Amino acid sequence: MNGEHYPFTLMPLPYPYDSLEPYIDTETMHLHHDKHHKAYVDNLNLALAPYPQYHNMNLEQLIMAADRLNPNIQKTVHNNAGGVYNHNFLWSIMGPKTNHVPYGILANAINNEFKSFSAFQEAFKKEALGRFGSGYAWLVTDTKGHLKIISTANQDTVLTLTYCPILLLDVWEHAYYLKYQNRRGDYIDQWWNTVDWDQTLANYNHCLNTIKDIKFSQLSKMGRRR
Repeated sequence: MNGEHYPFTLMPLPYPYDSLEPYIDTETMHLHHDKHHKAYVDNLNLALAPYPQYHNMNLEQLIMAADRLNPNIQKTVHNNAGGVYNHNFLWSIMGPKTNHVPYGILANAINNEFKSFSAFQEAFKKEALGRFGSGYAWLVTDTKGHLKIISTANQDTVLTLTYCPILLLDVWEHAYYLKYQNRRGDYIDQWWNTVDWDQTLANYNHCLNTIKDIKFSQLSKMGRRR
């Protein structure tokens, strides 16, 4: 995902459309991936097509630089690059074969920060329910490696907030309305059964390693200045 650039392509769903049943229905998965996700890819490519100076920028670069692009496409790129990034990330942390609870250093970090996994789930659900309208709930690390639960509106990402993403829940209505109607809370409760904690642990390790690399780079620069 990080190295891809214009023209962007729709990331294939990493598992069969029916593999998240009964928690997320097959029709919703087709609609969500084949229609909504694809629309973000198509709209991003359409916006970028007349601007070859941006064609070598990858998805994260476009998101971080959206407010410095040509004013005619700033909002379109922000929304659609965010939509592509968020959905790519969403599919990666879900799957049919999952551990039902986190483990390893991520489990330890959750217990340290939130006291227990169940308390973490309650806090995450509260954040997801509290997101007015459309958006996402996230588990992230800050620049010191501390876990935080936040939410973002529409197709905003956590990248511009200097957070590193670990876990993501889509609370746009199209993600759950066919099966759960207006019962967002029921959807959240069932969604936990689809979380791929192997990938989520890998994301957490990546975040910690990224922080170490940044700190090492900063220390090296300080040493050279001396």
